[in-house]
Amino acid sequence: MPMYEYRCEECGEEFEKLVRFSEADLSQACPNCGAKHTYKKISASASFGFSSSVGGGGGSMSYGGSCGSGGGFS
Repeated sequence: MPMYEYRCEECGEEFEKLVRFSEADLSQACPNCGAKHTYKKISASASFGFSSSVGGGGGSMSYGGSCGSGGGFS
């Protein structure tokens, strides 16, 4: 399930919640005040478990074949 960001119209609390795709546009109860008047924010970052390394540290991505073949052909 993806993580979505919400904002409460009652108290202004911003919170994140794991929600099914089919329920993402429904109002979620505010964890601060319990109000149901919340809306989904547009997030600048994708919260789908992706990470990146910027400015050093050498993050790498590898694309290989399945079953330990290393992706090479022989």
